[in-house]
Amino acid sequence: MKYNPNEIEAKWQKYWAENQTFAAKNNSEKPKHYVLDMFPYPSGAGLHVGHPLGYIASDVYSRFKRHQGFNVLHPMGYDSFGLPAEQYAIQTGQRPEDTTRVNIDGGVDKEGKQIAGYRKQLDKIGFSFDWAREVRTSNPDYYKHTQWIFIQLFNSWYCRKQGKAFDISELVTVFEESGNALVEAVCDDNVAIFTADEWKSYSDDQKEKILLQYRMTYLAETEVNWCPGLGTVLANDEIVNGVSERGGFPVIRKKMTQWSMRISAYAERLLQGLNDIDWSESIKESQRNWIGKSVGALVTFNVKNHDEVIEVFTTRPDTIFGVTFMTLAPEHDLVAKITTPEQKEAVEAYIEKTAKRSERERMADVKTISGVFTGAYAEHPFTKEAIPVWIGDYVLAGYGTGAVMAVPCGDERDYAFANFFKGQNGMHEIKNIFANVDISEAAYGSKDNVEITASDFLNGLNYKDATAKAIYKLEEIGQGKGKTNYRLRDAVFSRQRYWGEPFPVYYVNGLPKMIETQHLPIILPEVEKYLPTEDGLPPLGNAAVWAWDTKQNKVVATDLVDNVSIFPLELNTMPGWAGSSWYWMRYMDAHNENEFASKEALAYWENVDLYIGGSEHATGHLLYSRFWNKFLKDKGFAPTEEPFKKLINQGMILGTSAFIYILRENNKIYVIPQSLYQKISDEAKASFNSKEYTDPENIDWNNVLELLSKGEMNSQFVQPIHVDVSLVNSSNELNIEKFQNHPLYIEFANAEFILDENGKYIVGREVEKMSKSKYNVVTPDDICAEYGADTLRLYEMFLGPLEQAKPWNTAGISGVFGFLKKLWRLYFDDNGLIVNNDEPTKDNLKSLHKTIKKVGEDIENFSFNTSVSQFMICVNELSSQNCHSRAILEPLAILVSPYAPHIAEELWAQLGHTTSISEVAFPAFEAKHLVETNKEYPVSFNGKMRFTIELPLDLTAAQIEEIVMKDERTQKQLDGRTPNKVIIVPGKIINLVG
Repeated sequence: MKYNPNEIEAKWQKYWAENQTFAAKNNSEKPKHYVLDMFPYPSGAGLHVGHPLGYIASDVYSRFKRHQGFNVLHPMGYDSFGLPAEQYAIQTGQRPEDTTRVNIDGGVDKEGKQIAGYRKQLDKIGFSFDWAREVRTSNPDYYKHTQWIFIQLFNSWYCRKQGKAFDISELVTVFEESGNALVEAVCDDNVAIFTADEWKSYSDDQKEKILLQYRMTYLAETEVNWCPGLGTVLANDEIVNGVSERGGFPVIRKKMTQWSMRISAYAERLLQGLNDIDWSESIKESQRNWIGKSVGALVTFNVKNHDEVIEVFTTRPDTIFGVTFMTLAPEHDLVAKITTPEQKEAVEAYIEKTAKRSERERMADVKTISGVFTGAYAEHPFTKEAIPVWIGDYVLAGYGTGAVMAVPCGDERDYAFANFFKGQNGMHEIKNIFANVDISEAAYGSKDNVEITASDFLNGLNYKDATAKAIYKLEEIGQGKGKTNYRLRDAVFSRQRYWGEPFPVYYVNGLPKMIETQHLPIILPEVEKYLPTEDGLPPLGNAAVWAWDTKQNKVVATDLVDNVSIFPLELNTMPGWAGSSWYWMRYMDAHNENEFASKEALAYWENVDLYIGGSEHATGHLLYSRFWNKFLKDKGFAPTEEPFKKLINQGMILGTSAFIYILRENNKIYVIPQSLYQKISDEAKASFNSKEYTDPENIDWNNVLELLSKGEMNSQFVQPIHVDVSLVNSSNELNIEKFQNHPLYIEFANAEFILDENGKYIVGREVEKMSKSKYNVVTPDDICAEYGADTLRLYEMFLGPLEQAKPWNTAGISGVFGFLKKLWRLYFDDNGLIVNNDEPTKDNLKSLHKTIKKVGEDIENFSFNTSVSQFMICVNELSSQNCHSRAILEPLAILVSPYAPHIAEELWAQLGHTTSISEVAFPAFEAKHLVETNKEYPVSFNGKMRFTIELPLDLTAAQIEEIVMKDERTQKQLDGRTPNKVIIVPGKIINLVG
């Protein structure tokens, strides 16, 4: 009976689906365990073998936990809104909902492309997902609840005093009773103070404008990353080197009215919560840096000849007397107000130039020094000295106050800026306020061993004492106060896109109103074009039916807007992270029509016990998810403060790309070997002069560099070309015939190949990211078809530690496939089942229990690669022991089950069981089977080992000596002699001397 993985796997995948084997219960006597993967964005490209790595790891763990008696929730869904689907729709004229559906379910798209479909690909790998709970963020029955959460945020405010969010109605009550003077809230800057009587005298619109300054989600003019080419705002992580990650379009900084989320209100809780979760230190540190807590002072500088003031946050108020100049962000509101006529042209030119650089680019570029003097001066709060005000792109409007008090003697960047502009109008000489410190070559940025000088009342003080006194004096004169600041900014929540969650918002007199929750969802309308309108409105501006009728409570035709009972709806959509910021809760109760999840389901599952996903989400997704979870906890919905107890970042599986090297010579193309390509310098990747070299066989290939350096050849580029890895065998040999007939490489159909001494062309190899554009993609479908899903699962786990990047090498697959066939042969021969009821031997039990111990510990420690090694050792040992005992092979099938579930189910069924192996108890480890009872002693004569003898460990030295002396091998060595001395150390050595 042969091992047939395709037949076995199809059988058990059908069984699991029909029997809902992995359906989790929302109430169980078993302890719960929630295992979650970061859900995928379903692109038409489908899965390659790198994508399932984390899913396989989480599946092994989920199956293991079921064996341990847990009620396991292991769901899967799709993060199906986003820019890629919209861009594809624009390019191909297809509806994003259609392409998204085909990408998930499979089929043929409008362009005739056959799409495998994520769901079918995932099913082939045999995951134990509870598919009954599948979610798709682009489905109205899902985003209905995203809209509901948005409304909760709009109707909430954050109380600093109590450190949590409350309903906005409670704030209104406070305003009605006592105004806002004593309210400790996270709100907009510079909120005007009013009394209760003044509040009551305001119109409804005035009250709404004030409340917008307090709401957890609010409308405000914000600096954003605007991408004209895509017609939308981009998040920082969607920009690479100043251009959009998708399409490579330029990105500029621009002010726009946007919806924002007050994530900054939760900065301290987000920071402190990191102490309570089991995440890697590197991920925690990324979040700490993004939150960016700093303690210092907020200092107010008056602007000379203006009514304006510049507020600066500094962590070094002790250096207040060392201020040499000030720098504002080019986008700062004050720049236009304080710039002098003489400096206006230079300032405006600089601002225009800066707008083309992303914030990330500006933050990362520490080498370029640039700035412009505004012509204005601020006034030092103590000395009243005039301080020149500059603008510079190293200062960002959204960080701190968008202004810096520059102390060059104590800060390297300020020092470099001051030196760069030294001698120019508007740049004073650097002041040194540190006693006994030389700043002629560099700034002194340390807080240690500081003694302040040239600083009036701070003279002679150290950093700590000077800081405290400076804050006290600033507060005394009303020009500063102690403050804790965070780098974390409120998150922009608007996107000028079509394919995203519609806001449940309409506008009356320009002010936002929420649609009542019983009328949700507000469904994305049909549009003819997914591009912005001709007058620059977002794509929803093209919708013919996109207005809110407040009498009928439904969406009606846009041209019916009368601003009496029918009003315009919001034209922006929510960002991609909206749906992914709460999806783990929806899995808890995926079909609840009335709530995002019931209180009972939330109370039972609480939060995610294990979360596995890529480290690229270290800040964005994880930070936003934690924020939404904390908010929902404040509002009484989420049961826990943190959403994810344990987080593991899987490494990337890299592709091994194949290259040929193209040398173009007029109308001739040569394919040269990698060895030659490596000899040609970067400056001299050139081809041959066709007049002198016409026949490749006559070319002196080793003379290339010399000829190039003499200028005797044309300087045409020698180009490495990616070759589809399917055209290369395991020996790196290119199939030239298939290559030249391949539609991708028609250009090279008549190319002349320079072959090696064996008449072969050996491709170059390079490990890089697996990508279709690099033609190094290996699909799981191909591996499953040829070797089976169990082989794929085992191999991916065997490649190396889960969290490390590792290259894919298809050549290694056959070894894992061979292991599964060897495992199969323990149970079957050509005639059928050969398992017997023989009593297991001591060695059988030892091999089994070593494996039970190792596999159990490895899975708990996520060391999956060493488990696979142990399986191979165990099967080799049992094979050599000729073991076919049921007492050994039944528990072995259970051990293998998390990793190779299909073959395990088949073995279990063939052994006579009628239920799935998936919830059979994990075998118990018994240490007694690993206790050594015998010892293989080396028997030495005069220090030289001549043979070994196995003896019980409980023998005395005298008993050992008696047995050894009677052994015929000893007698042969002694040849009638009597040894002078017999040295025996029980459990260690036997040595006969003389």
